Amino acid sequence: MNPTKITLSKRLDGLPVLSRKVRIIGAGAIFLAVCAFGAAAIAPLPDASDLPVKSIAQDLALPNLSDQIAALQQEPQEFIHEERVRPGDSLASLLNRLGVDDQEAAAFIKSDRVAKGVMQLKTGKRVQAQTDDDGQLQWLHATVVDNQDMPVKTISISRKSNKLVAQESAPKLERRVEMRARTITNSLYSATDASTDGGKLPDAIVAQIIEMFSTSIDFRSDLKRGDHFNVVYETFWQDGEMVKAGRILAGEFVNRGVTYQSVWFDDPSSKAGGGYYTFDGKALKRGFLKSPLEFSRISSGFSMRVHPISGNWKAHKGIDFAAAQGTPIRASGDGVIDFQGVSSGYGNMVVIKHWANYSTAYAHMSRFTPTLRKGSKVSQGDVIGYVGSTGWSTGAHLHYEFRVNNEARDPSKLNVIAQAPLSSAEMARFKMAAADMTHRFSLLRPGSTGGQSMAAR
Repeated sequence: MNPTKITLSKRLDGLPVLSRKVRIIGAGAIFLAVCAFGAAAIAPLPDASDLPVKSIAQDLALPNLSDQIAALQQEPQEFIHEERVRPGDSLASLLNRLGVDDQEAAAFIKSDRVAKGVMQLKTGKRVQAQTDDDGQLQWLHATVVDNQDMPVKTISISRKSNKLVAQESAPKLERRVEMRARTITNSLYSATDASTDGGKLPDAIVAQIIEMFSTSIDFRSDLKRGDHFNVVYETFWQDGEMVKAGRILAGEFVNRGVTYQSVWFDDPSSKAGGGYYTFDGKALKRGFLKSPLEFSRISSGFSMRVHPISGNWKAHKGIDFAAAQGTPIRASGDGVIDFQGVSSGYGNMVVIKHWANYSTAYAHMSRFTPTLRKGSKVSQGDVIGYVGSTGWSTGAHLHYEFRVNNEARDPSKLNVIAQAPLSSAEMARFKMAAADMTHRFSLLRPGSTGGQSMAAR
């Protein structure tokens, strides 16, 4: 029987290492191997803190930073500056703050038809420019605004093939949808001026809130402490600055426990681009104006009367509105011009065909709106002509008729309130838009996880 070979060696740290080569032949060999292993296993181990530590030092080659710095210094450097136009700024002072030291660029801006717009920039407007390390202008961007601070055009000056060129383009605006919730503590304006949840509401949005709900709420006397409203509206931004507020997309006002809601729905067939509806799809805009003249009085109603010229007793199939010569006449509803011209005793006359079987007629005009013709689309409130005294008329006034199936009716006795109803296809699209706004309102209401103010791009 061959015994087990046991080899002891040492590691570098001095600890013994047991290596065994075992040939198992019979129980005796197994017993010897176990005894040998047990003896080695119980050998005491030294404390790790007593072990020697071997340090190795090695020289590392450092990169040649001087060469890299020299290479960077040889590359042309570019600098981008942004400044705002200050009161009393000249072109020279503006360019100086932008880091531009370029007589060629200054002369180009003064002489080029497009580039000289930079000198008409309003105080407070931003100008961005890039220069090289010598101050030579590489490019310059600025936006020209109108008297209402609305962006009109963007001026871009750039250097191409070492030659300066200037271009103007329509400003690129970013549309955002914002959501706000406010509670009335004192007045509507104090609530809209609050700065606790995103700042002051734009004045244009406040005006739309009043217009939207003024048929149901008297904002001077009906508001009560604790009333609240939610509003979803669009804003337009340029280079991180808000340049204008758009329209309200949806509004909800709770006044004395009664909730009023409206949602905007796009209508490509309308000149206005759409209208406001209740959340169940009923139009909020009245189908027809009460008066096609903004300021007037009724001089003759829909009734029997003695004709002022013939002297005969006959029906007067319209309403006469007394007004000064040249007073603008408005389309009382959306529609298409069906007739425009001279019609016997009516004189200069316009007939508008509306939805369903409704039409309206406007007579005795002094003149028509030049841009309108038969077949032209008009929206409620559009000026279609001007008050006159043409045809069988004894003085300046408007004869207005409301017709159903081409028969004159007394408009004061007709309950025509809403505009044309949505078609089935339009209603399907409307429900999707309304569902989105309903979800947004739920996020704005107290106790929701969405909070009191949100903004989304």
